[in-house]
Amino acid sequence: MSDLVTIDINSNGVADVRLNRPDKYNALSSEMFDAISEAGESLIDNKTLRAVVLSGNGRGFCAGLDFSGFKNMAGESEPQAVAGRRMSSSNIPGNPAQRPGMVWKEVPVPVIAAIHGVAYGGGFQIAMGADIRIAAPDAKFSVMEIKWGLIPDCSITQTLRDLVRLDIAKELTFTGRILPATEAAELGLVTSINDSPLEAALGMAETIASKSPNAIRLGKHLFENTWRTDVDRGLKLEAQLQGRLIGSSNQVEAVKANFEERSPQFSDPD
Repeated sequence: MSDLVTIDINSNGVADVRLNRPDKYNALSSEMFDAISEAGESLIDNKTLRAVVLSGNGRGFCAGLDFSGFKNMAGESEPQAVAGRRMSSSNIPGNPAQRPGMVWKEVPVPVIAAIHGVAYGGGFQIAMGADIRIAAPDAKFSVMEIKWGLIPDCSITQTLRDLVRLDIAKELTFTGRILPATEAAELGLVTSINDSPLEAALGMAETIASKSPNAIRLGKHLFENTWRTDVDRGLKLEAQLQGRLIGSSNQVEAVKANFEERSPQFSDPD
C-alpha cells in the first residue's frame, strides 16, 4: 500500500482513510490516482469493516490534478496522457482517473468524506463519490477543469447527478466558480457543515458501526442499485433484501438488545 494514502482501522471496524500528500494539497498525480483507488479496493472484501471516513492530511482535502502535469501539455500538438489515464486491470468501473471517485461506491459500507480547505476538480469529484459529506465552514468547492480547457472526467456523471439538478451541474462545470461551504450545502453537495468535520465524521462512523452490519451493508446496496431504476425493480429489491435480513442472527440480536436494553453484540457479515 502506498504511503500516499494511509488507512487506520480501529477495533470497531471504522477505517480512517487519509489522502497523504500534504505538501501538495493532496493534488492528484498519476501515483495519487492509483493510491486512492487501491486504498478503496483494499477495503471492499474486509468483513470486519463497518464504516469509512475519507479525509485529507494537511491544509485541504484535495486540490485536484497536480498542476505540474499540465506544464508539459502547453504548446504540444498531441499532449501526453494526463496523470491517471494509464490502463489498469482494476474491477472498479471506469478508467484510472474515474476509479478514485467510483471506488467509494463499491465499498459496501458507508463512506463519509470529511472536507476542509479545498475540494477542487478531481478532488471535488472524489468527495462526491462518498455517501455522506461533512465540510468545514470555510471549505471551498469547484468543478475547476474548465480553467484548464477541460471537462470534468473523474466520475462526475455518475455522482453529481444524484446530488444537484442538471442545470446546476452545467453551471458549475461551465463557470468553474468556487463555492463556499454554505452554498455547497444549500445545493446538496454537502450533507452538513461542522467546525470539526473529521471529528464529526468519525463520530458518525462510530454510530454506524454500532448498528447491524448486515442491515447497513444491504441499506447501501439498496440505494446504490435502485435510486435510478424503475419502480418494479426497486420494490422487488427492497423485498428481497429485507427477506435476507428478517430472522438472521444479527437482526435477531438487534431485537434482543433493544428489549434487554443493552448494547448489541453483532457478528461479522458473511
